[in-house]
Amino acid sequence: MRKVAIVGCGGSGKSYVARELGKILDSPVTHLDAAFYDDEWSELPKEKFAELQRELVAQPSWVIDGNYNSTLQIRLEACDTVVLMDVSTIAALFGIFSRQIRHGAGHKGNGVHNRIHWGVIKYVATYRRKMRPRVMSKIEQFAAGRAEVVLLANRRQTRSWLRKAAGKHS
Repeated sequence: MRKVAIVGCGGSGKSYVARELGKILDSPVTHLDAAFYDDEWSELPKEKFAELQRELVAQPSWVIDGNYNSTLQIRLEACDTVVLMDVSTIAALFGIFSRQIRHGAGHKGNGVHNRIHWGVIKYVATYRRKMRPRVMSKIEQFAAGRAEVVLLANRRQTRSWLRKAAGKHS
């Protein structure tokens, strides 16, 4: 496990898993929200965002968290491991609101990018029905059979998987 793409709904724990896995693997961690948005929440132009990811995945090891379905193929074709944070809608909604309470709004420099508005709530509330099938299709198309695919359905399962990963890489 040297090149890890972490995907899943907002509030699912992607950034937490990325930080922990980065420590375990001693690999650089990139939170795509931090690459895509500046301090004023302006978006990086799409082609620059794709080019940045091509540069990131060319490195010998990395952990990258974020969905960004339009550029997911770049990460899936280059990774050796895909971690899908496959939590329930309720858990993801709880995640975005509890993160807001714990960290406040704005950019925190550790993968935490909080900005709750109706669009974010709607995205999280409909992720399993609308986005998850698209993500699963891309994983099947670009990573399955070549990369290990790990589905983590809840926080307990996530902590257990991270402990096992730490044991393998200590």
